[in-house]
Amino acid sequence: METFKTHLDKFINISEEEYRSIVSFFEVIDVKKKQNLMLDGEVCRSMYFVLKGCLRKFFINVKGVEQTTEFAIENWWITDTFAYERQIKSEFTIQAVERSSVLVIDLQSQELLLKKHPVMERYFRMIYQKAYAASERRIRYLYEMTREELYIHFSTQYPWFIQRIPQYLIASFLGFTPEYLSEIRAKLRS
Repeated sequence: METFKTHLDKFINISEEEYRSIVSFFEVIDVKKKQNLMLDGEVCRSMYFVLKGCLRKFFINVKGVEQTTEFAIENWWITDTFAYERQIKSEFTIQAVERSSVLVIDLQSQELLLKKHPVMERYFRMIYQKAYAASERRIRYLYEMTREELYIHFSTQYPWFIQRIPQYLIASFLGFTPEYLSEIRAKLRS
């Protein structure tokens, strides 16, 4: 849990007493590799903060293939923001890539948290701004870069993903087939 306190300290100043109160609004869960936290078609009731491990968000495309849209490793949040904010059915699945330990908060608890600790409004605003900026950059890269450039950029910017995450999931995230990713990697090695 100290992981979360260290993370919060990067954005806001809170006392130990405030931290204990803030954490009381969350539930800690341990999830197994490939365990689903939320399924496509379920109402998105929760946000997840990764204490340890890795989660991913994906959907099944029209060809019946899993398309990964997001990963979350330690100190990252993940949810279907659109469905969470509206408390509607999600079109995504959130699944553990590795055995993980996760903080979970639902919308009602989050609202109570924000009421009791207004400083958390600032925290969540800063988190959403960072996530939005990252999303904007990713969209630009998808339009501007070749597939090879996209892989090189991703592997340079996020080398820990290349080492931790199975190649077929990286391919899914980048919009490649696993075979095409293997071709790119072979070409870069030669």
